Amino acid sequence: MTSSSSEQDETSRIIDIKLDEASIGRNSSEVEHERQVAIFDLLENNSFALNDGASGPYKLRIAIVENRLAIEVSNEDGTPLNTFLLSLSPFSKLIKDYFLVCESYYEAIRTAPPSRIEALDMGRRSLHDEGGQLLIRRLKDKVTTDRETARRLFTLICALHWKGERR
Repeated sequence: MTSSSSEQDETSRIIDIKLDEASIGRNSSEVEHERQVAIFDLLENNSFALNDGASGPYKLRIAIVENRLAIEVSNEDGTPLNTFLLSLSPFSKLIKDYFLVCESYYEAIRTAPPSRIEALDMGRRSLHDEGGQLLIRRLKDKVTTDRETARRLFTLICALHWKGERR
C-alpha cells in the first residue's frame, strides 16, 4: 500500500508552474517576493489531480484572458490535458481586500508595533484561507486539491490580477 501511496503522490502533483508574462506586471519588491515564495512553496509541496482521470505530474500555465482566469494543465512532457476558464468576478472583492491588507501589512512592517503587524498578518492569512476555499469550490468538478495548494494558487491569481487591475 505504501508504494501506491507514493505513486499517487508523484502523479497527483504540480511539477512546474508558469505565469503568463503578458498577464503579470512588475510590482513592488514585496509583491514579487510573495509571488516567488508562493511558486517555490507550491512546487515543494502540493496536491493536485484532474478529476477526469488524466494523471500527472502536471505542469500549469496560469493567465488572465478577457477577465477570466485561464489554467492550462499539461502532463510532464508538455502534452496539453485540459484548460479551465474561470470568471474572476467571484474573486474580485476578495482580491481587492487582499491587496488592501497586504499594502497595510507592508507599510506596518516599516513602522508599526508588532501587535499591529500580527493583526494584519492574521487578516492576510484569513483572506488566503477564504481565497483558497473559493478556488477549491470553483474547481471542485474539475480538480482535486488540498487547502495549502489552493491557498498558494490564490496568491498567484492575485499576482496576475494585480496587473489586470492597473491596466
